[in-house]
Amino acid sequence: MSNTKVLPLLEPEAVPCCPPLSERALTAEEAVRTASMFKALGDPVRLRLFSLVASHEGGEACVCDISDVGVSQPTVSHHLKKLREAGLLTSERRGTWVYYRVAPAVLAAMGQLLKQPAA
Repeated sequence: MSNTKVLPLLEPEAVPCCPPLSERALTAEEAVRTASMFKALGDPVRLRLFSLVASHEGGEACVCDISDVGVSQPTVSHHLKKLREAGLLTSERRGTWVYYRVAPAVLAAMGQLLKQPAA
């Protein structure tokens, strides 16, 4: 008999990196953090990989499911590494495959950053 217990995953609250752009000017530190995020998404292959992971069933994708984006496997790995370094993706190795998921609260935080000002 196993004593294994499955615990629920807790997703942190959406904490934007910065206030909405229309609220106030960004500090230098906020601008650096935000620019690295947008820079990582500024490449069409990276944006496509990010979209594939974000929209994948279950909220995570195996690299084997998203590597057909028109570039070689080493290039896919490079782009996924850049997305991880920017804090946009997290990864987990399971056997020989790596599974990616959008970092908790990233989409909500990005949406908050680009939020329209109240009328």
